[in-house]
Amino acid sequence: MRRAHVVGAGLAGLSAAMALIEKGYSVRLSEAAPHAGGRCRSYRDPKLGVVIDNGNHLVLSGNTHVGAYLERIGASGGLIGPEEAIFDFADLRDGARWRLRPNAGPIPWWIASSARRVPGTKARDYLPLAKLGRAGRDETIPDSLPAKGLLWERLLDPFFVSALNTPSATASAKLAGAIVTGTLQKGGRACRPLVAHPTLGATFVDPALAWLKAKGADIRLGRRLRAIDAGDRVIGLTFADTSDPIAADEPVILAVPAWSATELLPGLTAPDQHHAIVNAHFLMPAPANAPLLTGVIGGTAHWIFAFPDRLSVTISAADALCDMDRDQLAARIWADVAATLSIPEPMPPWQIVRERRATFAATPAQDRRRPAARTSLANLFLAGDWTQTGLPATIEGAIQSGETAAALTDGR
Repeated sequence: MRRAHVVGAGLAGLSAAMALIEKGYSVRLSEAAPHAGGRCRSYRDPKLGVVIDNGNHLVLSGNTHVGAYLERIGASGGLIGPEEAIFDFADLRDGARWRLRPNAGPIPWWIASSARRVPGTKARDYLPLAKLGRAGRDETIPDSLPAKGLLWERLLDPFFVSALNTPSATASAKLAGAIVTGTLQKGGRACRPLVAHPTLGATFVDPALAWLKAKGADIRLGRRLRAIDAGDRVIGLTFADTSDPIAADEPVILAVPAWSATELLPGLTAPDQHHAIVNAHFLMPAPANAPLLTGVIGGTAHWIFAFPDRLSVTISAADALCDMDRDQLAARIWADVAATLSIPEPMPPWQIVRERRATFAATPAQDRRRPAARTSLANLFLAGDWTQTGLPATIEGAIQSGETAAALTDGR
């Protein structure tokens, strides 16, 4: 049985390793960190005394690669959410509350119902969304859609900022269109909001590691790749403690962050601009009537996740908040949570998690820098949500990238 090497145990690397095993390879999976999962990981926070995620990730039911990944590792039950496409919103500017409720099928009759669409909007306001599917590669979202009005303020702008982790004014219309055509335009069955429960690690990472171990994978954590020895193909991988020779018939999949890949592969063109995500976790059980997910308009918070043991907040494109005083930032976010969920209690124990380089900036220019999975080295392939998946940096794109890289190898 031929060996394959995967470097990086985030979701892209885990996905690639599983696909390689199913192709008949014996897989060695190496990861620099002492844990797997990459940016999709969970850990016990010493301050709060509970397990939290490094960041909150929303999955939509139309994410087919996510669904297949979880089914393979026996973790399909790890995603929870409403039985239909329901999105709760609160506008802190005027106190308005509403539910967005797309109908299940692909014919969008819901936009004709004032009870289902954004309050104050008309059915015709939604029609320009169809243009995103035809957007050119150099277009930004405002090139394709009117960046004004209630629909923009109360849905489109916050949705695209969260989906692309990039300010809408500079974000790629093509990547925004990929999200819309893959979910919303397919109907409510494809855009039910789903959240990992109880944690990201328990849903996406731990079952994947168990699956790989059961299939005989050689998993080595805390093993940082220092250099790639290559001519026209990879012949060796140099780690901090040892080196792995690579035989002529052994493929290597590099599933590391973009900045690590460019250090290991001089001359590689890859995204070099990133945006931050800030997450806040508050040690308070969710109020009994709190929706699993609430979108916040007009505040600092973007999305509030209501877990049984904690309230978590995600703020995308949050570069301006990364250097803010932590106590002030926590108080500012908690004010939004308390107002949105009508909580009279003072701020509970909290934790702030800031990912300064959470995702590549999803602009047209940065999208053009995304490399394909195949490289100039015969046996080296790339995986990661920053590679050219056709999607922004999402869990769906990360998993897809691993499968794409594995499919390019010549395993049995």
